[in-house]
Amino acid sequence: MSTSTEVSLSSYDEDQGSKLIRKAREALFVPIGMAGFAAIVGYGPYKLKSRGNTKMSVHSIHMRVAAQGLVVGAMMLGTGHSMYKEFWAKPEP
Repeated sequence: MSTSTEVSLSSYDEDQGSKLIRKAREALFVPIGMAGFAAIVGYGPYKLKSRGNTKMSVHSIHMRVAAQGLVVGAMMLGTGHSMYKEFWAKPEP
């Protein structure tokens, strides 16, 4: 019986931090989308002071739509970029 054990690293063995770093290195638009989402979430309370007579629910909906739109836009840019690299900008053999 052997006392040495092999350590295998699969996607189930990764913790959340290392998984996020790996995904960010694989796809550049993931951290861009996350940074944009954080910027919108940070901008929301700042804009809340100068919302005028707009209802709080309408303000919340606008901030949520802006954050989701930015994330979806980053995902679309990332998909378009990878499609361009795969189909149109084929490397020379």
